[in-house]
Amino acid sequence: MKLLAGNSNPVLSQDVASHLDVPLCRAQVKRFADNEVWVTIDENVRGEDVFVLQSTSYPANDNLMELLICIDALKRASAKRITAVMPYFGYARQDRKTGGRTPISAKLVANLITRAGADRVLTMDLHSGQIQGFFDIPTDNLLAAPILGQNIKENYDNPSDLLIVSPDVGGVVRALQLASRLNADLAIIDKRRSGPGKSEVANIIGDVNGRRCILFDDLIDGGGTLCNAAQALIDGGATEVSAYVTHGVLSGAAVERVQASVLKELVMTDSIDVRERTEGWAKIRYVTCAPLIGEAIRRIANEESVSKLFD
Repeated sequence: MKLLAGNSNPVLSQDVASHLDVPLCRAQVKRFADNEVWVTIDENVRGEDVFVLQSTSYPANDNLMELLICIDALKRASAKRITAVMPYFGYARQDRKTGGRTPISAKLVANLITRAGADRVLTMDLHSGQIQGFFDIPTDNLLAAPILGQNIKENYDNPSDLLIVSPDVGGVVRALQLASRLNADLAIIDKRRSGPGKSEVANIIGDVNGRRCILFDDLIDGGGTLCNAAQALIDGGATEVSAYVTHGVLSGAAVERVQASVLKELVMTDSIDVRERTEGWAKIRYVTCAPLIGEAIRRIANEESVSKLFD
């Protein structure tokens, strides 16, 4: 196999390469003076099984174009199979029409990746499972619950005493999977959204009094949802509240908002490279997803089952 890395998350790409003991493909992914993406692959990829590692995180449009152009370059260089490895799949939050004259951007991006020449997609914790159906090519959606669950077991002396909390109704299935792994109870936040990035807590479904709560979600963007939910849980009698999320988008003043909140800590995977913005903030720490992604890549290359990773 060959691994080609974009510029979205070079640290994770190198960690995945180290896990697989495979060097990153020699390539140049740069910009013209007007910021157009320029890609040159500096080694032969004809007949190769190539994996392109690139999250479509901020700046989302630049990183998406990098991915598409890398795929096109590989296709024109006669690569045998091209897998788009997207630890974070951007535009996933627009997965349905929420009103008149609105797009389904997740489907559009899926079409772009397919038409660019990708043969399959490997991603992690899609915002909603049905996005897999937007692709007309094989798509593997890895789950971060096993690695985050293991981290909880290592950092909490009595995981069975915990209460796993879904910050909204849409995340119940995801939170239930983690609760089952930890043999913990489940609670749900009834969240009402007044606009993009704005939400408020209406009700808490479940008894949180005297419990140690862990909010579990697929991503944190502006931080308002998790911080408001944490405050509601403390007001409801919870002794402490932490948050575990897969993707740390952390837009705007999210880092400051988390630091000023009642959250004990925020734990994220390194699917998005935001270490520069979070360095020095005591409440934020990371769990690497490189071994999980690396093992999935190895299984795909060897034509083995990926779903067995989560049995």
